[in-house]
Order: sequence, then structure tokens, then C-alpha cells
Amino acid sequence: MAEQKGLITFRGNPLTLVGNQVNVGQKAPDFVAIDNNLSPVKFSSYLGRVCIISSVVSLDTPVCDSQTRKFNEEASRLDPNVVILTMSMDLPFAQKRWCGAAGVDRIQTLSDHRDASFGTSYGVLIKELRLLARAIFLVGRKGVLQYKELVKEVTHEPDYDAVLSALRKLV
Repeated sequence: MAEQKGLITFRGNPLTLVGNQVNVGQKAPDFVAIDNNLSPVKFSSYLGRVCIISSVVSLDTPVCDSQTRKFNEEASRLDPNVVILTMSMDLPFAQKRWCGAAGVDRIQTLSDHRDASFGTSYGVLIKELRLLARAIFLVGRKGVLQYKELVKEVTHEPDYDAVLSALRKLV
């Protein structure tokens, strides 16, 4: 499995990403993650819809909390054929608890804890922490990656305006 060191940092310290890097214009890799009811979900089941995949380190951290709440807020203004998935290594129970406490109900949280299928397929699994890097992926209706942002410093938020601008061009 491919490893790339230094693409991201945590408080300035370089980290190693494991998995295959994906690029705009290529077919978005399929993966299987676990929903809040412990059921496996294949990413390919969203084919035909536009998907924003928001990758976060842990919902229980301030920046991830803010990122997920921001996308939940944006979801209310988006076309119904747009789905927003928030991916983390948090257990499904923790994701469900967090969403309930935060009032987040317009996005879907999926856990990659079991197999790191998403993390390795998209090259965002942090080797040193076994957590996901902060990243945003926008996948069009035909399953092609249209936008990608790998946030260099894990403690920083993504560029929301850039992904939403890219999204408006698709819908």
C-alpha cells in the first residue's frame, strides 16, 4: 500500500498518509463504511447523485465539530439530489450520539473504523494515528471526482466556499 509523508501535518509535525491518492477527473473509488445502525454502506449506492464526502479526524474535536455542523447547515439549501457524507474513524455509536447532541440531521455520518476502506481508497488514512485526514471530495452523478481538497494542517478547516462553488457548477 502506498505511503506519502509530509502531505499533511498535525500542529506542524509531518504525518504519513496510507493509501492511493485520488485525483480530479478519475473515477471515485468505491468503499464500504458502516452507518449508525451498524449496516454496511457501499459508496457505489450513491451513483446518480452528487456527493460531498467530508473526511474528519473525529467528530468530538472542535474543528471536526465545526466542519460537520457547517455542512449540515449547507445541506438545507442544497438540491435534494446532493448527499453529504461525513466520514470518520469514530465508532457508529459515537457518531449517532454526537449527531443527536449536535442536532445534525441533514447529512449522513459513516464510520470507517472497521476496514479503513475509505481511508485507504482515497489516501487519507493517517498511519501514525489510524485516523482520517481532513479532506473534502466532490463526486459527480457519474461517479467522477470533480473536486478535492486535502487540508495541509489537520487543525485547520477546509475551504467551504471552494467546494460549494464547485458544487454549484454540477447542480
